[in-house]
Amino acid sequence: MRYRKLARTGVEVSTQCLGAMMFGAFGNTDHDECVRIIGRALDAGINFIDTADVYSQGESEQIVGRAIKGRRDDIVLATKCFTQMGEERNHRGGSRRWITRAVEDSLRRLDTDYIDLYQVHRHDWDVDLEETLGALTDLVHQGKVRYLGSSSFPADWIVEAQWAARRRNSERFVCEQPQYSIFARSIEDGVLPATLRHDVGVIPWSPLAGGWLTGKYRRDAEIPSGARYGSEGMFARRRGGAGLDEDPSTPARYDAVEGLATIAEQAGISLTHLALAFVDSHPAVTSTIIGPKTMVQLDDVLAGADITLDTTTLDAIDKVVPPGTDIAGVEHHSGDPSLRPASRRRTG
Repeated sequence: MRYRKLARTGVEVSTQCLGAMMFGAFGNTDHDECVRIIGRALDAGINFIDTADVYSQGESEQIVGRAIKGRRDDIVLATKCFTQMGEERNHRGGSRRWITRAVEDSLRRLDTDYIDLYQVHRHDWDVDLEETLGALTDLVHQGKVRYLGSSSFPADWIVEAQWAARRRNSERFVCEQPQYSIFARSIEDGVLPATLRHDVGVIPWSPLAGGWLTGKYRRDAEIPSGARYGSEGMFARRRGGAGLDEDPSTPARYDAVEGLATIAEQAGISLTHLALAFVDSHPAVTSTIIGPKTMVQLDDVLAGADITLDTTTLDAIDKVVPPGTDIAGVEHHSGDPSLRPASRRRTG
């Protein structure tokens, strides 16, 4: 396992970050197995764990808290707030009211006195960014949080957050957590250059594009039971039960997987390892989030932790999905209100 500094913090984190989204009702419901998976990751040299309050509505944080008991001081622990928790309308967002409540809930579930990296899961377009930074800065001063981060922020808001912190003498975001994979490369055009200019660390999520870049979804092949894009998977549920055959982006994805599988074979590695090494190859990236649901999946991604790609392989990938572009069907979930019809059409 390799390690890198998290921006200018001086904190060293493993180049693989254990994402805990699949621990709990959302994925693996066996708490004992989840604890064993976390223990295996830590024993392999991972010292960075990322979760969120919304993952299985707090269950993931509880599992992580149980798993790290006795090892807390050796771990860089990250969690997030923003997304709706429960039914109460104000139990969400970037307001001071919710952030001060959400952090207490996360501390309790994680059974810890402090959070190393506390991230805003999405930008709240309805709340002044300076209010959010002010509330988060207070948490740092209170010792409940060590560092601050953002997730899925567009490039302009990454920059605005840095300037807002300077204007108000607030703590700044030290890292950004964007979606990044061979299938989702549009952040190379704005987000990643912005993080490099402002010395903001990057910890990408979904490097395997929801399982597509493991090769489990192939043309004329049966979809594995329990897969996200299967008929009972979470993506099908979001689309009202529509399967891959009904998704217009599917043919392009099949074509890309076939091309990438050939490149991986020529490089002598698996498609999964190709995809992870591709994300790690960008100079802006600090640590790549891996999100295993089973021990087998964890062992597979750990085996590729030290793989690097040569220029020939990276150039071949560029021909399948060009730099700065997304493959059909990728959603970045920014929620930008300027894209709503009422905001982009003149009235009167």
